Amino acid sequence: MDDATRYQLTQLQTLEAEAIFIFREVVAELERPVLLFSGGKDSIVMLRLAEKAFYPARIPFPVMHVDTGHNFAEVLAFRDHRVDQLGVPMIVASVQEAIDNGSVVQPPDGTRNRIQTPVLLEALEKHRFTAIFGGARRDEDKARAKERIFSFRDDFGQWDPKNQRPELWSLYNGRIHAGESIRVFPLSNWTELDIWQYIAREGLELPSIYYAHEREVFERAGMLFGVHEVCQPKAGEPVRVERVRYRTVGDASLTAAVLSDAATVEEVVAEVAATRVTERGATRGDDKFSEAAMEDRKREGYF
Repeated sequence: MDDATRYQLTQLQTLEAEAIFIFREVVAELERPVLLFSGGKDSIVMLRLAEKAFYPARIPFPVMHVDTGHNFAEVLAFRDHRVDQLGVPMIVASVQEAIDNGSVVQPPDGTRNRIQTPVLLEALEKHRFTAIFGGARRDEDKARAKERIFSFRDDFGQWDPKNQRPELWSLYNGRIHAGESIRVFPLSNWTELDIWQYIAREGLELPSIYYAHEREVFERAGMLFGVHEVCQPKAGEPVRVERVRYRTVGDASLTAAVLSDAATVEEVVAEVAATRVTERGATRGDDKFSEAAMEDRKREGYF
């Protein structure tokens, strides 16, 4: 065969094409989609893919952030900047407001990741969203590894890992009854390295804390936590200054940094290609509560 007649896609082109197909399929099948957007790298890639899927039209659905009130300031500033750039409507579901009105109770340890779930479910019900795009990837956690791209949720927003729909030949089943919904994960087949290579290829902006910088940190449970108003060292946890960056940017009270000199996207790509520890394994204290921590949260309706 003549080389000129061959048409081959790279790994990133294949992943991008699959994700764009999923975005278009959801908009065609389901009435009220919304995209969860936190200002983190995965949701930034999701916004870029949504932008491409419907270009030159605007993204035809709003974005929503479940704000724990414990976020990094750099990430919130970037979130607002990016949404303004695209002109996309944004809904903020506030965990702090839910605590203030008594609908959720903050755990004694002060963390808020777990109480995001009822706030998320209340916001989805209030706005009657039937399809919720999330940036979860299968390489992050074993519970996410077994979740389908179209993840059916019952009328309580709950996931049953034993009751999943087949997805043969990329055929997705979005049929639901009143009250039910579908969580959709276009990045399921991506890895952390794919995400960074795509960010490099597209020239995407990111919050500054994804790159190496000096920060006051202390060590807890083998991880380096940045000193933050909601994450203070206890007695016997000395503070020191280290050159670090964040691989993921969740709740500041539970998200750790990693030692790094990677100050550019190319250096981060090289660093991620060499690491043998998953980003959540290296940086998320909430995943260390039990072996099934993520699956338990997803059963309750978590992202």
